[in-house]
Amino acid sequence: MGRIVEVVEVVARALADHPDAVEVVESEHHGTTLVELHMAPGDLGRVIGRQGRTAAAFRTLVNVAAEVEHGRAQLEFRDGPRARG
Repeated sequence: MGRIVEVVEVVARALADHPDAVEVVESEHHGTTLVELHMAPGDLGRVIGRQGRTAAAFRTLVNVAAEVEHGRAQLEFRDGPRARG
């Protein structure tokens, strides 16, 4: 489901003040693709939006992209860079 990651990355970079800090991680859990969006701490509020409207629209976009790929996906927002280890 690489298309989902591409959609998330393009939209997140367009919304972010620090687009180079955007990182999207994809994993599979029980038949559902989990997409984690890591952003700079100050950018997370922009992506969530007022009353979570932008986040809800973002999740809808991810679900539509997953349906096109004949799958299911869940988007999670993470504050800060991904922990490596």
